[in-house]
Amino acid sequence: MAGLVAGKVALITGAARGQGRAHAVRLAEEGADIIAIDVCRPIETIPYEGATEADLAETVRLVESFDRRVEARQADVRDFAALKAAVDEGVAALGKLDVVVANAGVMGKLVKAWELSEEDWDVTVGINLTGVWHTVKATIPQMIAQGTGGSVIITSSMAGLRGIANIANYSAAKHGLVGLSRTLAKDAGEYGIRVNTVHPGSIPTKLLLHDTLYRMFRPDLDEPKLEDCLDTFNALNILPDTFQQPEDVANAVLWLASDLSRMTTAATLTVDGGSAFS
Repeated sequence: MAGLVAGKVALITGAARGQGRAHAVRLAEEGADIIAIDVCRPIETIPYEGATEADLAETVRLVESFDRRVEARQADVRDFAALKAAVDEGVAALGKLDVVVANAGVMGKLVKAWELSEEDWDVTVGINLTGVWHTVKATIPQMIAQGTGGSVIITSSMAGLRGIANIANYSAAKHGLVGLSRTLAKDAGEYGIRVNTVHPGSIPTKLLLHDTLYRMFRPDLDEPKLEDCLDTFNALNILPDTFQQPEDVANAVLWLASDLSRMTTAATLTVDGGSAFS
């Protein structure tokens, strides 16, 4: 039986681990070839370790386990020239581009908005918002030139739909992605290109599970651990699960990438246990 995205080529940023890897694996499982892009190094101001070349190699291995082709490249989405070169090389190797998942993102210091440094703001907004613009700037012209339409899927957040304390730079960028995607949907619609945002909630990846966040959730403890914060995570959701898994988001991305969503554009698809509306 053919997969939902059989014969398509999908490009994913932030593909080395976490949600990006889950998207690459799920799309490969359903028949897509993959262009996997990640910076694979620590990022300044970010309080958790960055992805590595070994992480990206594991994504490659997992995609190839489904007998799909994969082209992996290292690039920082803030560097448009490097990103465009990675996109162009991947498309040249795999022959076309049908799906773009603009997924690369970070969460920096967890402080009041006025306590952020210029660097804190610039790094998070540079990756989470400008980096997505760079991604679509590097890829949509390729789709237009092909003349076969396509799907652009932008990873926002439940913090792109509601205000969350202590992450002003992150929330501002994720809200900005909604406006960017809706404008892109109008700009690219005449070419048969759909543009949508997906809004994860509490996903247990490096971005969320680290000491800095635990201390924000439980300032009453000297060295809080994940188990000390579960009640806080639970309180965010309408549904009873503490976390939504990367695979849950990947299933939403798969639907948006496939022809099942061929009449869906400019939409905000939540995969957050209801936390955007709780």
